[in-house]
Amino acid sequence: MECPLEPYPDWLRPPPEGRTADDLDRLRDLPPHTELLFGSLVFSARQTRFHARTVSDLERCLSEQAPVGWELWCRMGLKLDDRNRLEPDLMVVDLQADTGDDQTFCRPRDVLIAVEVVSQESRERDREVKPRKYAAAGIPHFWRVECDEGRPVVHTYEIDPATRLYGLTGIHHKQLKLDRPFPVDIDLT
Repeated sequence: MECPLEPYPDWLRPPPEGRTADDLDRLRDLPPHTELLFGSLVFSARQTRFHARTVSDLERCLSEQAPVGWELWCRMGLKLDDRNRLEPDLMVVDLQADTGDDQTFCRPRDVLIAVEVVSQESRERDREVKPRKYAAAGIPHFWRVECDEGRPVVHTYEIDPATRLYGLTGIHHKQLKLDRPFPVDIDLT
């Protein structure tokens, strides 16, 4: 006996012109944490323990150390333009970007730091594609967190206003201690 195949949801078939950033709020039953990159839907693999623990620890520490007027957003949308809406693992966002409890994304002008915790599935996007997109959008700081033998290593970047590209400002193995964009001191062990 042959089992009937369930039809694919309509949102799985992209329109010829691709999706828009606003489609993510209109399409029903999208998997959690769906992103839009170059007009195409991007789905995330299941989160690992390292990823969950690292995001949680950084969120807690950064929330305590962020200056007045800024807050931490965890896995919320960032609308870069009409064809790109990404979801950094963490963002330090201007409190004035708050438009209410139904808000699903912010704009690059409201973000001070975008943070990506690299996983096996997202390695190429987190190392190559997302930093280029964030820099082109003018986000001043980008942190990429890698796993090294079960411990986080934080690569910090600052945008060069002349080139609109990120320059590496440090690789932090045991201690994340910075004075820019605000004083940060986090034990990574």
